[in-house]
Amino acid sequence: MTLSMDLLIDIGNTNLKWTLGASGSLEAMRAVRHHGGLPIDLHAAWEQLTPPRQILVSNVGGAEMAKALERVCRSYWDRAPLFVTTEPKACGVTIAYEHPERLGVDRWLALIAAHRICRGPVLVVDAGTAITYDLLLGDGSHLGGLITAGIEMMRDRLIAGTRIPRIEPMESADTWATDTGTAIAVGSIQAPAALAERLFHRLTEQVGKTPQCILSGGDAERLIPALRLPTQHRPDLVLQGLALLS
Repeated sequence: MTLSMDLLIDIGNTNLKWTLGASGSLEAMRAVRHHGGLPIDLHAAWEQLTPPRQILVSNVGGAEMAKALERVCRSYWDRAPLFVTTEPKACGVTIAYEHPERLGVDRWLALIAAHRICRGPVLVVDAGTAITYDLLLGDGSHLGGLITAGIEMMRDRLIAGTRIPRIEPMESADTWATDTGTAIAVGSIQAPAALAERLFHRLTEQVGKTPQCILSGGDAERLIPALRLPTQHRPDLVLQGLALLS
């Protein structure tokens, strides 16, 4: 590792992902659950780092996480992190939102990375605490997107709103279920998969050719087996977007 390395950090609702990058090349991504604070094992890993050239952060985890991160960065390296914010145009991507600040910075960075990876129409699906879907044309024009509850949130809300007992069945991408617990588990995977397929086919109709589909997020691996689409799994998509900005 050299002094020219950048520390890139993606703070989501549940997980914190990070890596080191230089000249567009990224080291392996590492991830921890943050529970609203910086865990001890993260401190242990960062204590060993050579002071980074700069610290770029995508944060949708809230103000308290931002404050905790800033304290740690100043303590270890006497550097303030730069919290990236969504811009209307960057790196060839033009977002559809009239008010750019209303598009989550993680979604924006994922679009920037997807545009560089695909150079054509693409559906970007981020399966985390919530699941986001964004459609991007080959010229970098963002068409907009959708947000639904994530897999676990969908299950929890259904169980909380009914008298169905919580049962933890084995994960399955099958379409049908033969008991109530499995029906909830399978439904919470099939529903977002079906929406992804619908958006993919609508994008295909609009552009007149087959787009690509990129999946990211902590629950992407649970969703992929249910999809009947050609997909790329990019767990570090947001970090790739940060690297492009750096």
